[in-house]
Order: sequence, then structure tokens, then C-alpha cells
Amino acid sequence: MEKFAKIKEIIAGVEADVEKFYNAGNAAAGTRVRKAMQDLKTLAQEVRTEVTEKKNSDK
Repeated sequence: MEKFAKIKEIIAGVEADVEKFYNAGNAAAGTRVRKAMQDLKTLAQEVRTEVTEKKNSDK
């Protein structure tokens, strides 16, 4: 659950940079968006692994 909360936190934190990149053409904001997306990818994989482990241990 902690990792899922972190995912929500990252999404909320990157929202302003997404606006700056797409609407204002700010290249530095695009770099921050890319980093945030990579962090999300990593966390999502960790959540998937935890869910699989928990699901299989309950059997």
C-alpha cells in the first residue's frame, strides 16, 4: 500500500511539469516528466511483484 501511495504522490507532483512541457514547451519540464515516468514504471513493477507474491502465498 505504501508504494501505491508513492505512485499517487509522484503523479500529483509531476502534473505541473506536464502542463509546462505540453502547453509552454519547457524542455526542462519534459526532462522532469521523463524521470517521473521512469520512477512510476519502477514502482509499478514493484507493486506487481508484491501483489503476485501475496496472491500466491494465500493459496
